[in-house]
Amino acid sequence: AKIDVVEGDASGRLLPIEYKRGHAPDVPGGAYLPERAQLCAHVLLLREHGYACDEAAIYFAASRRRVPIAIDEALIAATEAAAARAREVTSAAAIPPPLVDSPKCNGCSLVGICLPDETNLLRRLSGEELDAALEAQGPAPEADGSEELEGPLAVDPWGLAGATGGEARSGDGDAEGETELRRLHPARDDKLPVYVQEQGARVGLAGERLVIHSRAGGQTEARLSNTSQVALLGNVQISTQAMRALLERGIPLCLMTYGGYYLGRATGLESRNVELRVAQHRAAADEAFCLSFARGVVVSKIKNARTMLRRNHAAPELPVLSELEQLARKAAEAPSLASLLGLEGTAARVYFGAFPGMLKGTDEVKGAFDLDGRNRRPPRDPVNALLSLAYALLAKELAVTLGTVGLDPLLGFYHQPRFGRPALALDLMEELRPIVADSVVVAVINNGVVAPDDFQRFGGAVALRPAGRKKFLLAYERRMDQLVTHPVFGYRISYRRVLEVQARLLARVLLGEVGAYPSFRTR
Repeated sequence: AKIDVVEGDASGRLLPIEYKRGHAPDVPGGAYLPERAQLCAHVLLLREHGYACDEAAIYFAASRRRVPIAIDEALIAATEAAAARAREVTSAAAIPPPLVDSPKCNGCSLVGICLPDETNLLRRLSGEELDAALEAQGPAPEADGSEELEGPLAVDPWGLAGATGGEARSGDGDAEGETELRRLHPARDDKLPVYVQEQGARVGLAGERLVIHSRAGGQTEARLSNTSQVALLGNVQISTQAMRALLERGIPLCLMTYGGYYLGRATGLESRNVELRVAQHRAAADEAFCLSFARGVVVSKIKNARTMLRRNHAAPELPVLSELEQLARKAAEAPSLASLLGLEGTAARVYFGAFPGMLKGTDEVKGAFDLDGRNRRPPRDPVNALLSLAYALLAKELAVTLGTVGLDPLLGFYHQPRFGRPALALDLMEELRPIVADSVVVAVINNGVVAPDDFQRFGGAVALRPAGRKKFLLAYERRMDQLVTHPVFGYRISYRRVLEVQARLLARVLLGEVGAYPSFRTR
C-alpha cells in the first residue's frame, strides 16, 4: 500500500497521514479498526526500515479534521494478527466462503468482485435446479428493453437520462423458486469507453485528461477518471505518456483494425490470482467439463436467437421457431463438441434464414439491407458488415473483461485454442450474440440510424464509412448500457455489467466454489 502523506520534523521523526474523503467518526480511537490497522502497518514498515515513528494521523476531508491515531501495543497486536491471517488466506488454494446476508457487504468496494449473494445462491442450486430456474425466470420481453428496438433511439446516446437502479434487496424465494437477491454492486459502470477512429489522429496526455488531436487541427478531451477503456481503430497514434497513464490506472488499451476487427490489448498488471489460471487450464483439459459448459452456452444461444425472432419478426413462422426449439433440446444432449458445432451451425442457418423478417422499412430500404445468409472476412453486404462489427466489439469487450477478472481470454472450452483467437471471449459471447449484437443491428436499420449511403464497397467487401461507424458505436454503447433483469438473480443491471458478472461466476465455477455456470437466457 502507498502512504498518502508523510511528514517529518527536525528530529527525524516521521508521521504517516492517511487521507479520507468522509467525516470523522465518533468512535473510540478516533477511527474504525481497519483504518487504524492500516496506519499501524505503515508505522511498523517505517520502523523496520530504520525510521523513528511513534504515531500517525488520518485527515477527514468532509470534517476538515486531522485525527491523531495512537500506535499502542493492542493495535500492534491486532495489526500483526490481521497480517498473519491475510498470509494464511493468500497461501491457501481456495478463498474463504462469502458472508451470508451480511450488512457488511453494503458499501464494500470489493462486493462486485466477491458477489456474495450470487455465489451463495449458486452453491445451493444443482445443475438441474439451475436449468429449471433459467427456464422459469428468464427476463420477460419487457424486462430487457427489446421492445424499445422498435422505437426511435433516444437523443441521449448512453441511455442515462432518468435511469435508476433498483434498491438493494434481500428476501426468500417464493413457492415457484424465484429468489430475490440484494444487488450490492452498481447497476451501471459510471465510466465509458473512448473510441478513436479518425485515421491519422493522435492521442496524448494533458494532466489527468486524454487529448485526441485530429489531422484537421481540432481536439477532443476525455477525463481519465471517466474512462473505462480506450479503443483505437486503424492508424491512430498514442503517446508513450498517454499509454503509461492508462496502464498505471488499469485502463485497457484495445487495438482494432479500421474495419473493427479486434487485434489485442495493452493493459497494466491485472489479476494476480494464478490459481485461477491453473484451474482454467485444468478445466480446458477436462473433456467432460468442456462439453457440459459448451452445451449450456449453445442451448442459451439458440434459445436467445429464437426469442429474437419471436419478438422482432414481422410474422415468425412456427416451423422456424419449432426447429430452433428442437435444436436447443438436441444441443442439451449433444454427445461431443463436434456434434454440438454441427447443431449450432444448423441453428445459425435457420436463424439467419429468417433474419430478414426482422428488418422493417420501405421496399427500397429492405432491398439495400438484403441478407442472403451469413458471410464474413470480408462481409459482402451491409447487414453482414454491421453484424461483423457488432461481434468484433462484443468480443473485444469480453476479452477485456476476462483479463480483468484474471482469466486467459485465449483459452476456451468450446472454441478450441488457435493462435491469436480469444477463444474464451468467443465462448461467453455466444449466448449474447442475438440479444446484444444482433439486436443493435436490427435497431439501427429499423430506426434509420444507418442508411445505405453510410456504406462503402471495394473489392467485393462492404464496410461502414466513418460517419456511419460513429452512429453505430453510439447505438452499440447505448445497448451495452441498457438495464436487463438477470435471469437467475432477478435484479436489473446493464448488459456491460452482465459481462463482468458472468465472467466472475465462471471463475467461481473453475475454482470449485459453485457447481454450474449460469448461462444468460431470455424468454
